[in-house]
Amino acid sequence: MIPLIDSAAGIKTRTRGWRAEGLTVGLVPTMGALHEGHLSLVRAAARRADRVVVSIFVNPLQFAQGEDLDRYPRDLERDRELLSGCGCDAIYTTTPEEMYPDGFGTFVVNEALSKRLEGRHRPTHFRGVLTVVAKLFHLVQPQLACFGQKDAQQAVLIRRMVADLDFPVEICVEPIVREADGLALSSRNAYLSAGGRRRALSLSRALEDAERLFQKGERRADPLIAAARSILEAEPDVHPEYVALVDPEQLTDLERCDPCGLLLIAARVESTRLIDNRLLVGSDQEPTS
Repeated sequence: MIPLIDSAAGIKTRTRGWRAEGLTVGLVPTMGALHEGHLSLVRAAARRADRVVVSIFVNPLQFAQGEDLDRYPRDLERDRELLSGCGCDAIYTTTPEEMYPDGFGTFVVNEALSKRLEGRHRPTHFRGVLTVVAKLFHLVQPQLACFGQKDAQQAVLIRRMVADLDFPVEICVEPIVREADGLALSSRNAYLSAGGRRRALSLSRALEDAERLFQKGERRADPLIAAARSILEAEPDVHPEYVALVDPEQLTDLERCDPCGLLLIAARVESTRLIDNRLLVGSDQEPTS
């Protein structure tokens, strides 16, 4: 059984011992409710590091009032079972009281990148993400950490934080893992009804439709965005919050997708908020992220 470490002192001691042996440490931060997307990150970390820590912590700082903090799925024993055989060497869990004790008042904020896209709809979200990831980096002191491309803006912000604050951590961003029908894996998919799940496929279909147009030679942002949005708006109970084509590193809006661009979607399906994205790269270009 994978060791379960439930204190900051405990995880510091465990990873300090590994590093003293000359072993490299990888970290996969999660909020639990694990699925194959998370497990792919654990396997990716295990390929690159000698020991892998998976953190499981539903971080209250990244939920705004009225979001799904209280009902976010939690099943530690199931998560522990899923991690068996994936290369996880320790699970680190904690509580809000230990992570953010009385008097806590220091936060990590990216003033520019965190206000775009997701930040327009969830203004405090990335403050919570960057703060908890920074704390996890200090506690675990990994040489590398793995994140998923589905949370594309998060990955950009974490890379920027690591560069700006000189964290000695390599950031690895792994591809989106999808169901056979194209739906991007998400812990929040569990909220969807059977009909909602079918309608949620409109996100991946919208990205595919835009990409087909791109591969036919369209490079203007407006027609590419319109192609994606038309798929979403044709589906009942799917309400787009944004469809955007941005620079993959700066997250600035593009007028033309040349040579490449990141197409992102956020939409509510029934009452569940989902995100998805796709990097549009011409056949004669190499991906930039």
